[in-house]
Amino acid sequence: MISDFHLLRTVSAAMRHRQIGEYLSNIHRRLLHNGPDTVEELFERHVVKDDNKHLDDDEKELLTRQRLTSTRREALSLYRDIIRATRFFMWPDSRGVLWRDVLRENARKEFEAARFEKDPEVVTRLLIGGRDAVQAAIDKLVEKQKEQIEKERDESRR
Repeated sequence: MISDFHLLRTVSAAMRHRQIGEYLSNIHRRLLHNGPDTVEELFERHVVKDDNKHLDDDEKELLTRQRLTSTRREALSLYRDIIRATRFFMWPDSRGVLWRDVLRENARKEFEAARFEKDPEVVTRLLIGGRDAVQAAIDKLVEKQKEQIEKERDESRR
């Protein structure tokens, strides 16, 4: 009975050791950069190629729908991020309208203008530009708020 217990404990320890090794190996694999090594590889991965000459119309339409579904998801995600980000713009402009409402209205107009765009490269460019604009606006807002906090601290110290 004691030998069975010892054997079970040894096997259990070996399995734990193997699991830990596999876990560390998986972490190491995830941490390695799997991205493209050259600009050409980057373009090959992300630029749509017309290698679908051998496909019939139904297969081409299916591929186009899959691509559009993916970009639709990304566009919706971007739109939601814009709506979330505009919550922080609570001061009025010169006309007395909240900047939040102005930004949301402009975002809606931009999305409506590009609603029927079919070219994947144009859609991708628009999505990247939108993400960059949202990030830049948030960064600028954070910077201004930090400046305002510092200004208030300096005034309170006087």
